[in-house]
Amino acid sequence: MISRRILQKKSFISGARYVCSAYVNKCVPPSSSVKKTLILGFPQFTSVSASSPTQFDLKSSYAIKKCGFSTEAVLDQPVGEVIDVPLAQTGEGIAECELLKWFVEEGDQVEEFQPLCEVQSDKATIEITSRYKGKVLQILYGPGDIVKVGETLLKMISGSQASTLISEALNETLPLPSDTFETGSEGVSFDKNHKGGVLSTPTVRHLAKEYGININDILGTGKDGRVLKEDVLKYAANIGLCQLVAHPQASSTEQLQIKEEDTACALSLDGCNFEDTRMPLRGFPRTMVKSMTMAAKVPHFHYLEEINCNSLLKLKASFQNDNSDPDVKHTFLPFLIKSLSMALTKYPIVNSSFNEELYEVILKGSHNIGVAIATPNGLVVPNIKKVQSLSILEITKELSRLQQLALTNKLSSEDISGGTITLSNIGSIGGKFGSPILNLPEVAIIAIGRIQKLPRFADDGSIYPASIMNVNVGADHRIVDGATVARFCNEWKLLIEKPELLILHTR
Repeated sequence: MISRRILQKKSFISGARYVCSAYVNKCVPPSSSVKKTLILGFPQFTSVSASSPTQFDLKSSYAIKKCGFSTEAVLDQPVGEVIDVPLAQTGEGIAECELLKWFVEEGDQVEEFQPLCEVQSDKATIEITSRYKGKVLQILYGPGDIVKVGETLLKMISGSQASTLISEALNETLPLPSDTFETGSEGVSFDKNHKGGVLSTPTVRHLAKEYGININDILGTGKDGRVLKEDVLKYAANIGLCQLVAHPQASSTEQLQIKEEDTACALSLDGCNFEDTRMPLRGFPRTMVKSMTMAAKVPHFHYLEEINCNSLLKLKASFQNDNSDPDVKHTFLPFLIKSLSMALTKYPIVNSSFNEELYEVILKGSHNIGVAIATPNGLVVPNIKKVQSLSILEITKELSRLQQLALTNKLSSEDISGGTITLSNIGSIGGKFGSPILNLPEVAIIAIGRIQKLPRFADDGSIYPASIMNVNVGADHRIVDGATVARFCNEWKLLIEKPELLILHTR
């Protein structure tokens, strides 16, 4: 942040109108006293000399001799001030994220750059860190909530005085600078229609959300008016959403049962429990709905071929037998990826994208080959960058890294974005055939079936066992014609059936 420093030497320079309070002491002699008032929301400092009646008034341009610029760091927020921590822009085109989990709770002390929460966008899972040092005052969203970019995630008190200030803040109405607060002559009043207007934990907010209750309508019985779980349950019982049932062994404890649960329990005893379940889509499944809906509008062309993998099996077995690195496990996929890259070099139209607005085909220079991975959080397609410049061993290590990150939901936006063509290895689950849908804006996608032992005829008419793999190439028929797909697939098939050609063409 650029602050402005006032120097009392030369003539006034127009354009510098506001002064950071951190530098006021440099503008006033040691024997002066400083008085601060607010004018139009900005601090105005008046310097009164002890030995002279002359005043230093920032409203008067004649009193300022010179204004200059300084790059010295200034704190964004004064110590002890309540700060809104918003959801920052997590990537290009991202408008909202799902809140997965919190790493902090209300009342926790937070250090600068400490992780606050984990969110998931359409592209990746991201940790939100704190820009300030302070203490968490209020958490406004719970896990599973959808938060739009720019909305406040939590409020915190900055600085080392947060420990003492937070107790005062909980006992008094917080004068937060927001449209939801009204300032009167007697102080500041709170607007309960604002989201997060009452104190409560994310778990309690989530419970209220399940009942369809506005938590701001509930009168909290906890400390400082905090809404507790019992308050939500009692409120739900009062409006008829559930009923109170006293626990037979603990008269002082009240337990709630939802009416719908009682009915469902009775039906289950009769073996007639067939209730529907609503499951909101979040994260990668939500993204897949959008991408597949767009892809369904594109005319697809599919080309099916079978490939003999006898030679590839022998090569893979020899690599694995001579492998001395326990962290490296050789599979078929890195060979398929490298051979695919070599085929793309000969047919670059398959490694392209289409700009509908400009009617323009973009031939991609890099072979960023994506691999579809099924995870507990949904289907995700990270890609290996610049495959044409990687060895098979490097592809193996990068593929292993991406798979581990995908399974732990730790892929970055860089890992997911920038793909130019996609491989879907349905054979790893057991399928023989697949009819893949394009991963736009790419113009081609390939589904790979499992390798199976089948009888085949040799040129002399004899029968021999062959390890056959079916591949299905799906292409955007607006850009790629059937003949091009067939020639491309023949080139790729040749490199797989004769893997020694990989060595011949490797740079």
